[in-house]
Amino acid sequence: MSKRYTITAALPYTNGPIHIGHLAGVYVPADIYSRYLRLTDNDVAFICGSDEHGVPITIKAKREGVSPQDIVDKYHAIIKQSFEDFGISFDNYSRTSAKIHHETASEFFKTLYNKNEFVEEVSEQLYDAQANQFLADRFVIGTCPKCGYEEAYGDQCENCGTSLNATDLINPKSAITGNIPTLKETKHWFLPLNKHEDFLKEWILKGHKKDWKPNVYGQVKSWIDDGLRPRAVTRDLDWGIPVPLEGAEGKVLYVWFDAPIGYISSTKEWAAREGKNWEDYWKDENTELYHFIGKDNIVFHCIIFPAMLKAEGSYILPKNVPANEFLNLEGNKLSTSKNWAVWLPDYLKEFPNQQDVLRYALTANAPETKDNDFTWKDFQARNNNELVAIFGNFINRVVVLTNKYYDGIVPSPSDFNSIDEETLTTLKAYPSVISSAIERFRFREGSQELMNLARLGNKYLADEEPWKTIKTDEARTKTVMFVALQIASALAVLCEPFLPFTSKKLNKILRQHELEKVSQWNDISTQEVLLPAEHSIQTGKPELLFSKIEDETIQLQLDKLEASKKTNELANKSVEPQKEEITFDDFTKLDLRVGTILEAEKMPKTKKLLVLKVDTGIDTRTIVSGIAESFSPEDVVGKRVTVLVNLAPRKLRGVESQGMILMTEDESGNLVFVNPDSDSISDGLKIS
Repeated sequence: MSKRYTITAALPYTNGPIHIGHLAGVYVPADIYSRYLRLTDNDVAFICGSDEHGVPITIKAKREGVSPQDIVDKYHAIIKQSFEDFGISFDNYSRTSAKIHHETASEFFKTLYNKNEFVEEVSEQLYDAQANQFLADRFVIGTCPKCGYEEAYGDQCENCGTSLNATDLINPKSAITGNIPTLKETKHWFLPLNKHEDFLKEWILKGHKKDWKPNVYGQVKSWIDDGLRPRAVTRDLDWGIPVPLEGAEGKVLYVWFDAPIGYISSTKEWAAREGKNWEDYWKDENTELYHFIGKDNIVFHCIIFPAMLKAEGSYILPKNVPANEFLNLEGNKLSTSKNWAVWLPDYLKEFPNQQDVLRYALTANAPETKDNDFTWKDFQARNNNELVAIFGNFINRVVVLTNKYYDGIVPSPSDFNSIDEETLTTLKAYPSVISSAIERFRFREGSQELMNLARLGNKYLADEEPWKTIKTDEARTKTVMFVALQIASALAVLCEPFLPFTSKKLNKILRQHELEKVSQWNDISTQEVLLPAEHSIQTGKPELLFSKIEDETIQLQLDKLEASKKTNELANKSVEPQKEEITFDDFTKLDLRVGTILEAEKMPKTKKLLVLKVDTGIDTRTIVSGIAESFSPEDVVGKRVTVLVNLAPRKLRGVESQGMILMTEDESGNLVFVNPDSDSISDGLKIS
């Protein structure tokens, strides 16, 4: 029975192109699901668009010396084209700078405001006096209060995933000027999430425990158990949707409030174009809503956006939010700033007409339950050992033999023996097997079941050996080739969600579009014949579905990544400028002594500091040294070192440091001790 579905994919920030982490986490699984639903005769609205109001966009604009509009126009065009070229089948791809979105978001805000769903508060926010502006989320960097990570953003710690407010950070600094911000009063509107806590407990903790992924349910439960607090829906910024209230000049809707409403405005845009009623897809209880996101967006889509929809009162709530974990690259975290990524526009250029290879590799290794690692060697192996050697090999053999023996005409079978019957029965089970995997959001499992169907075809041909029976039993050969062609026909249909370009190519080879009745997904389980006898397939030299990827091609990609790593290291390697000139007398004031480290321990709750006991020859003293990221305590005990002993004492984290250990860097940039060459030199010897 046909159903109606609204499928949303997380709106990408328009501050850079799409990379494989985005594809694996959100867009490929969402596309597989949407294509499958269409193939099974459902009414689907697959919705997305560019998120153009995030703080990263304004940071990018400042860095490049252009306007935020210049940035979003540039990357919206790049992202949209990349998605189209890669075959992501959005029904509508919009943008949050569109007029319809500004109107929709403003109206949504006003509806909640008029229903007294907001709390108005004057609070202290971080302010950068030099930049003359309040510092919202990503304009602030500091130490995470939960895990101690020293480069957490004002909205979230990327190390432990904790959602933060900028004022939560320890030792915050402005990402604009580097200055230490001050606190300044400002008025904002807040969504009181605590007001909706009982609803969320009932809806999520009691209603969806068995349906949602463990990683999604666990993160949401943790948030609810910790107690929900009001969340600001406005910000002091000059880029975004103006708050539609008098007295709110200079304030915009906070991006987390604005962006998910983009799903609704994009649906409105699509419905107006297609002559549909957008409310059917957002307000009809018979419609099922699904959000495809990465794990960093779980809280926004499972707590905050549902609270917004519930507060508005007329919208349906998501049935499921199948969030994926993160994809790493060659053992390291994907990083836009470090250019440690495989960018989609680059891939499309360097691997022309091989979209499905990347789709398959990302699906077969999808980070569905844990972070996974993409490697170019695995990508090559997936292509050569599976797509080429199994799927492509089966199709090529079937097409070549059909052309060779029957001039491309599907032969009429004779009686089926037990092996034929068993093979055809197994074939009929695959639609439901793959459906089950897709409907449970186990796309990796579904892709492997698809490959198992191609394996079934290869095994059947290998066992029945039509190239031999053609010489002894022509009737048997016709039956074998007929059965093999039914498997090929089924593959053309069932591979479409996973490998849409391959499906199109295979349908063309088999000329399925010319059939009076073209087989659909569910027909494979019910129809006795998918490709009828006397039907003509493509003749001539068969088109290969996949081609082997050579080692040289992969090495080029590995070399490219290595070059990125070295470029990033050079860019981040800071060289201190020469300090002001000193005299020889200034230099002679330094009292440098040879010493031995007697004890060492890690300073609690820090990443960089070791507390050392050092015998300087004149005394034993405590020295706090920032070398913990390069040396463990065990590494340094017994080391002979050079100590500046007449440096004024200084307290670090409550411990008085009574000197300084001299360090330098080797050619590889690693820290090394500046120490005497010979252990025969006595402790306390003054170096002059």
